[in-house]
Amino acid sequence: MTTATRDLAGLMARFAEFAPGLRVETGPGATGPYAYDASNYRVPPRAVAFPRTADDVVGVLRACRVAGVPVTARGGGTSMAGNAVGPGVVLDFSRYMNRILDIDVEARTARVEAGVVLDALRSATALHGLDFGPDPSSHSRCTLGGMIGNDACGNRSVRDGRTSGHVVALEIVTADGVRAVADHRGLHPVDPRDGALVARLEADLKRLVGDNLALIRTELGRIPRQVSGYQLQHLLPENGFDLARALVGTEGTCAVVTAATVRLVATAQASTLLTLGYDDVVAAAEDVPQILRFSPSAVEGMDEAIVATMRSRRGPDSVTGLPEGRAWLYVELEGDDQAEVNARAAELLGVLKDLGRLTGGRVVESPAERRSLWRVREDGAGLAARLVDGGESWPGWEDAAVAPEDLAAYLRGFRKLLASHDLTGVLYGHFGAGCVHVRIDFDMTTGTGREVMRRFLAEAAALVVEHGGTLSGEHGDGRARSELLEVMYSHRMIAAFAAFKQVFDPDGLLNPGVIVDPAPLDADLALRELPLVDTTFGFPHDADGFAGAVRRCVGVGRCRSDSGGVMCPSYRATGEENDSTRGRARMLQEMVRGEAVTDGWRSTEVRDALDLCLSCKACSSDCPVGVDMATYKAEFLHQHYRGRLRPRSHYSLGWLPKTSALAGYAARPVNALLRGPLGKLLARLGGVTTKRRIPAFASRRALRKTLRAAQPAGPAKAILFVDSFTRAFRPQVAGAASRVLADAGIPCTPQDGLCCGLTWVSTGQLDTARKVMARTVAALDNGDDRPVVVAEPSCAAALKRDVPELLGTEAARRVADRVQTFTGALTDLADEGWTPPPLPETVVLQTHCHEYATFKGHRPADLLRRLGVREVDEAEGCCGLAGNFGFEAEHYDTSIAVADLALKPRLDRLDGRPVVADGFSCATQIDHLAGDPDIHALHLAELLDPAADQPGETT
Repeated sequence: MTTATRDLAGLMARFAEFAPGLRVETGPGATGPYAYDASNYRVPPRAVAFPRTADDVVGVLRACRVAGVPVTARGGGTSMAGNAVGPGVVLDFSRYMNRILDIDVEARTARVEAGVVLDALRSATALHGLDFGPDPSSHSRCTLGGMIGNDACGNRSVRDGRTSGHVVALEIVTADGVRAVADHRGLHPVDPRDGALVARLEADLKRLVGDNLALIRTELGRIPRQVSGYQLQHLLPENGFDLARALVGTEGTCAVVTAATVRLVATAQASTLLTLGYDDVVAAAEDVPQILRFSPSAVEGMDEAIVATMRSRRGPDSVTGLPEGRAWLYVELEGDDQAEVNARAAELLGVLKDLGRLTGGRVVESPAERRSLWRVREDGAGLAARLVDGGESWPGWEDAAVAPEDLAAYLRGFRKLLASHDLTGVLYGHFGAGCVHVRIDFDMTTGTGREVMRRFLAEAAALVVEHGGTLSGEHGDGRARSELLEVMYSHRMIAAFAAFKQVFDPDGLLNPGVIVDPAPLDADLALRELPLVDTTFGFPHDADGFAGAVRRCVGVGRCRSDSGGVMCPSYRATGEENDSTRGRARMLQEMVRGEAVTDGWRSTEVRDALDLCLSCKACSSDCPVGVDMATYKAEFLHQHYRGRLRPRSHYSLGWLPKTSALAGYAARPVNALLRGPLGKLLARLGGVTTKRRIPAFASRRALRKTLRAAQPAGPAKAILFVDSFTRAFRPQVAGAASRVLADAGIPCTPQDGLCCGLTWVSTGQLDTARKVMARTVAALDNGDDRPVVVAEPSCAAALKRDVPELLGTEAARRVADRVQTFTGALTDLADEGWTPPPLPETVVLQTHCHEYATFKGHRPADLLRRLGVREVDEAEGCCGLAGNFGFEAEHYDTSIAVADLALKPRLDRLDGRPVVADGFSCATQIDHLAGDPDIHALHLAELLDPAADQPGETT
C-alpha cells in the first residue's frame, strides 16, 4: 500500500467517524472533473464530498483538520480565477445543499443554502415581484455560495452593485468545525457551548481592525468594484462591524458558507434596451460617463470578435438588433412608467449622437431581439474562448476594474500593453462599472509563452493600479491574481490580510494558495504541450485534432443549466457534474493528459463518464465554445472497443439499417414474432429494454408502393433521400413528404437504398460507418447539384456533418452542402405563393436535437408559425430516446427521466392537440409515453399532406 493510499484510507476513516453517511467520491473517474473550474488551472483533489446538511460540513472540516487536509468549497465551478479548485477535499454544495429555505416577502429577504443556483432563486422570488439584484452572466448555473465567495456583481451592477451589498447574514462553519452566524452586528454561535470560542474570534478581529484603522480607511473601498483582497472596511467602527459583508469575497479562505440571508429588490415595472455602435471599445468607453448621467440599470460592452463567433456558430440570425460598428454598448434603462423610460432612452440617444462617437444606435423594441442580444453578452466568456478563426484565448487578466470615468484611458494603455507583448485580447464586460473582462491568446504550453504571460500580468497589474483600479472587480483573486496583490497593496495591508485569515484559519487549511500565501500565478497551469492523438474523425476545426477538440471546454458550465436550450439532457436528469458536457470533456482532457487517467482509450473511467451522453449534439450548438460531445463519444467508443467484443446493443441497434432491410422482406411474421415472448428474449439478448415495444417493420411492398407514387410527373428539382428509418418503419412519411414538396413547387425524385451511417457512428463503429458513407457519397456526388432533402433530421445531420468530418473528401463536402431537412427545404425552396392545406390552431412540437444543433435558422417552430399555426407549444429539450440510447436496457430509466423534463408534461396536457415530431426516435418516444393508440406523433409532412382529409391523415 502506497503512502497516498494509506493517507486516503485514513481520511475516509475520519469521514466515517465525523460525518457518517456523507457521500464522498475518490478516484480519477470521480475527482477528475473537479480538478478544473473555468480558470487556467488544474489542481486534482484527493476526494470530493457532497454535503446534505450543515452538520455534514462540520464533520468534513473536523475530519480534515485532524488529518491536516485542505478544504475547498465549490458551487457551480465557474470560477475564472482558480478559486474553486484545491488539492485536498472539494465540497460540492450544488448537488444537495440547494434548497431555498425561506422567502419573506414583507421584509424582502430570502434565506438560501449555499448551493442554490441564482436562477432558481430568481424564479421563486419573481412570483412575488422580487429579484436578487446581482446577476452574473453565469446566472443559470452559478450558486449563491459562489457569488458570496467572489463578491460577484453582474450585468446590472450599475444599479445593484456587488453581492456584499445584498447580504444580511451568513451561516458559516469555521475551520475547526464551529457553526456560527455572521451579520451586521458581528458573530454569533449556533451552539451556545461555542460562545467562548466565537467571542475570542470576534475580539481578535476587533483588535486587528483597531490596530489598522488608518490603513484600512486609506487603502480599501476606494472604487465601487474593488474586490481584490479582503474587504476589511466593513469592520470599521463607522460601518458597524458588519462581519457578514467582510466575509463576502473571501473566496472560501476564512470560513465555509453553508447558507445566507440576502436582500431582495423590486422587479422593474418598465424597461427598454438601447444598442449603440462604435468604431472600437475605447470610443465606447468615452461615452460611459455621459450614459451614467441617465441612471441606467446596465451598461455592457463587447467587441466584434464575440458577435462574429456567435453568428458563425449559431447562424446569422442568432444576433439581430445591433447597429453598424466594431464594438457595442448595451444600455438598459428602467423605471415605473414605460413612457418615461422611452422618453429617457430617446433623449440619451440624441445626446450620444451629438457627441459624435456613435456609428449607430437604436432602441430594441422586440423582446425576442432583446433575449438574443443578452445571450450574446452572457456567452461572452465562452464565445471569446474559441473564436471564428479557430484562435484560442484564456482568462488570467479577465477582471480588472477602474472607476468608470477612467475606463477609456485605461483601455488605451491596456491595448498598447497587449501590442507590446504581441498579444491579442477579446474585450467585453461591465463598462458602466469600469470592469473589463478580456480573454488573451496566452501561450501556456511553452516555457517562453508562460514567461511572456507572467511579464504581461505584472505589467498589467501596475497599469491598472496606476489608473487607480483593482486587479479584480468581481471574479476574485484566486490563483490567477493573488500573487499580484503586493503590486496593489502596501506590505502592511498584505500583513493585515494574513492576520485576518489567521484569526479564522490558523492552520491554513481553507482554500490554500489563494489571497494569503499565494501560489505562483503560473503554477498548476492546465495547458501543456501534448502529442497529437491519432483518430478516425478528422476534427478539421481544431488545430491539434482530438486534443484540441476536447480542450474547447473551458469550464464556463452552460451545460449545467436547468433551462434554456437543449444541452445537457443527462445533467438535467441526474444533476451530477460527471454527467454534464463539462464533466465529460474534463475526463477526456484527463485521458489525453495521461497522468491521473493512465490507460488512454481503454479507460473505464472515461467510458463510464460518457455512458449517459445521449449523443444529442445539442452541446455543439448550445455550448459557447462548440464542444461536440456526440462526436467525441463516437471516437472514444471506436477506439475503446477496437478489436474487442462490444456491448450487445452495438450489434443489435448499430446494425439496424442492415437488419431492418432484411426484416422488410418478411415484415408480418417478424413483427408477430417480436410482439410475443420470443421478442422479449431476443431483446434481452440484444441488450435492448423490454419495457418498450419494438417498432413495427414496414413491408418492402409498402415501401415500393410509396416510392412508385412518389415519382414526380415532371422534372424534379430535388432528391428525396429515403433514409433507413423512413424506409424501415414509416414509408408513409416519404409519400407525404414527396406530395408536400411537389405541392410547394419542389418536385423530388426519391433515392432509396442509401444510408447515412448514423447508427454505426453513434455506437462507435467508425470503420463500417466510413464504408457506408463512402458508398452513399459516391452515389450522390454524380454531377447532380440538386438539393438532397432528408425527411429524418438525424440522418440529415449525419450527412451534413458526420460524413464530411469522417471522410474528409471534397466529394463528401459537396454532398453535405446540398443536404436540406424537410423544414429547410420548405423554408428556402418553396414557391413564394405556396399555401398549405388548413392547419390546426395549435400544435405540440418536439424538435429533433440533431436538427436543432445542425440546421441553424431552419426551425420547425418558425415554419409552422409562418404557415399559420397560431400557437406552437415546443418541448424545448431532448425527447430522451435519442436513437439507440433509450432502447438500451441500462439507459431506459434515464431516457424517461429526460422525457419528464419537457416532453412528458406537454403530453400530459395535450387536450386533443396534434403532436409533431419529425425525428423517428422522438415520435417513438411520444407514442411510448402517451400509451394511447389514439395519440400518434406526426411528421411535419403528414401534417401538411395535401392528400389528407384532416391534418395527419396520410394516405
